[in-house]
Amino acid sequence: MSSLFPMFIKLAEKRCLVVGAGKVGEPKIAGLIETGACIQVVAMAASRQVLEWADAGRIELEMRAFTASDLDDKFLAIVATASGSLNELIYREARRRKVLCNVVDFPAHCDFFYPAVVRRGELQIAISTAGRSPSLAQKLRQQLEWQFGEEYAAWVEQLGVTRQLILASTLEKERKLELLHSLASREAFEAELAKVPGVEHEKFKAKGESA
Repeated sequence: MSSLFPMFIKLAEKRCLVVGAGKVGEPKIAGLIETGACIQVVAMAASRQVLEWADAGRIELEMRAFTASDLDDKFLAIVATASGSLNELIYREARRRKVLCNVVDFPAHCDFFYPAVVRRGELQIAISTAGRSPSLAQKLRQQLEWQFGEEYAAWVEQLGVTRQLILASTLEKERKLELLHSLASREAFEAELAKVPGVEHEKFKAKGESA
């Protein structure tokens, strides 16, 4: 098997298809909503949450059977039905049309995989085993969630603002790079964290030392 290419992709305004809207498809739809994608969902039945999203105009929901034309002008497709034969048919049709496709829980029929993700604001840490062991990916995610607490969200946001100020300054390029690297250090984070009332600074240090 070829190595996977890790990347984060912008889906805002991209046309995406989800086939299936039950307990398997619902979290996939939720993830797409967060990206700002244009989402079409085709399903014979839908969960209450999916129906609410449709009523709120967050997705386009069509309660019917899948047809090949549903893949027209789509950037990617996610397949989450209970029918193995239908899932395979959709995957092969997507491949023929050069539409990226993920058949949930069927690695052989996936052009991309969903990683286990730790989210702290704009900070995202993704873990993948290329579909070999989702359980391991989840365990690693749990470890990283403990190591990288919620305090990272505010720090990353602050780093983004400071980075723009530094890049817009008249400093030499080498000095800019030096400042950016120093601001992203553990020491800089600990110093910033110590200013926040109610944060157990020593606990954070213990987490870092055990990582």
